[in-house]
Formats: sequence, structure tokens, C-alpha cells
Amino acid sequence: MRTTRLGSNGPEVGVIGLGCMGMTASYDLAAPRDDATSIAVLHTALDLGMTLIDTADAYGPYTNEELVGEALSGGQRERAVLATKVGLVEGVPGPSYGPGTASPGAGRNGRPEHVRTSIDGSLQRLGTDHVDLYQLHRVDPQVPIEETWGAMAETVTAGKARHIGLSEVSVAEIKRAQSVYPVTSVQSELSLWTRDVLPEVLPYCQEQGIAFLPFSPLGRGFLTGRFTSFDDLPQDDFRRALPRFQQDALRINLAIVGRVREIAERAGASPAQVALAWVLSRGDRVVPIPGTKTPKYLVENAGAVDLHLSAADLADLDALPQPEGTRY
Repeated sequence: MRTTRLGSNGPEVGVIGLGCMGMTASYDLAAPRDDATSIAVLHTALDLGMTLIDTADAYGPYTNEELVGEALSGGQRERAVLATKVGLVEGVPGPSYGPGTASPGAGRNGRPEHVRTSIDGSLQRLGTDHVDLYQLHRVDPQVPIEETWGAMAETVTAGKARHIGLSEVSVAEIKRAQSVYPVTSVQSELSLWTRDVLPEVLPYCQEQGIAFLPFSPLGRGFLTGRFTSFDDLPQDDFRRALPRFQQDALRINLAIVGRVREIAERAGASPAQVALAWVLSRGDRVVPIPGTKTPKYLVENAGAVDLHLSAADLADLDALPQPEGTRY
């Protein structure tokens, strides 16, 4: 797999990474966890060159970091560029979308003391003495970002993190953080049906040499064509609470999937590969982190790197309509 660099001075990574959240949280919670398969998927991702491994303390909470730590034991850690996050807290007052979701409605804690304590907990669960990228999961509106970011920078000074990044932030928030310490990466949602970052955030990151890490680049699985009705979603799946997956909205949004499928057939690829190739076309330092716990889908996702979309294909994808329904 071809590689790129996280930020101006960050580590080299494969241009597609692996998001690990779904291995322990959010999707189909009623189904039994299959840690052995998830660990095998993670090892295969490294074999394929998908070296950026993304987790967070809020996933579970904690169980995802524990699983990733187990997967990276026995000499695997050196093969990975390991990223985790801090700043979202489940089980506190505020709106939520179900257990384990780490949604934007979860509680936020950006207090410096929370950052200092959390990095130690993450390192213990991950079984490592440092993470390669430590990210602020969400900005806490009750704490000036300069204070939170200063504590994040302390983790680098202490050798507990090599680089630090932000998630779901505005350009103004990036600039405020930059005034304290360099920003290596920004992680936000970007896909064929979520393009909010394209006008301002992504261009600013490109201008500043900041890596951009799109999460949910497959539209939480919808763009793969796997779901044709609300009833296709497992009973305990948090997508059942999301506006775009409600029956009426989903019926309208299927037209987007239909167009992606047409382009995929024309290109001799799968819809997932087309969706990922479009995201990759947004820039050299754009590193999508699709999540999967299925070996077949992992290999399919990796194949997007070799897919060449023509100018006509890209124009057709750029012209797709906006989805029905908000993200959350």
C-alpha cells in the first residue's frame, strides 16, 4: 500500500487506516464479541500496510483499547502507528445515543487533569509506553481549548505521546490550538454523504500541512449498499437512532447508493471501494479510517487504493445529492 505522512513531521502511514470502534461498541451490541476475529483483522490490516490503528478510551468505554492492546502484544506494536483519543465520557449527564456509542452527545471532559490521568490509563490498557497520536475526541465547551491543548502537549513532553491531534473541530478551534502547540492531525467525518469539512476545514488542513483523518468514510456502512431498509439494522445498533437511517429518510437516501453502485459497476469495483477512492481523491494527506471486524471487508477496503476513478466518475460522485436527514 502506498504511504503518506501524518502532518509535516509525523510518522509514515498507509493511506488507508483501520478504525477499531465497531469491534467492541456501537454496532449490533446484541451480537457476541468475536475478539479472535477482530485481532486477526487487525493483524491482517498491518500486513496489508494499513498501519494507522485508531481507538479511543470512550469506546466501550475502555474495552476497545484493551482489545487493541491485546492485538498489538507479542511484537505487533512496532508495526502499528497507534492512535487513541481522550475527551468523551460516557455515563455523565447529557444526551446520548445508547451505551458504548461515544457519540457527540456524550459528556465531554477537557480539563487538564482529566487529560493527564487519561493518558496513563490508555497506555496501561494498550500495553505500551507511548501512543503515536493522541487526539482530543471533542472540544469541551466548558474548558478553553488552549488549556486542554496545553495538557495534550504535556503528554508529548513527557514522552507518552509522539504527536497530538484534534477531532470534529472548526478552523477557529484549530487556530487556537496551534497557538499553543502544533496540530498534527484533524479527525472528522467525511464521506460521499457527509461533506461538511470540504469548504473550510479540509482546505485549511491542507494549507497548514495537517493530516486529515476521515472517520465513517463509508457512511456508517450505508454507502456499501448493505442496508435497504430500517429493518436491516440489528436491534441494538445505534444507527437506529440516527436521522439518516430512519425509514423515510433511508428510502430517499437509497438513491445515493444506487448512483454509487452504478459507478462501481462502470469501474469494475465495489461500492465501498468507490466511496473510499473518492475520499482518497480529496488530498495526499487524507487518510480514511474505515472500521470493520470482517476479514472480507478489510481486504475489500484495502483494494480501494488501487482503484482509479476517471474524471467523469469523480464528477458524477461530486454531483451526488445531499442526504436526507442530519448526521445525529
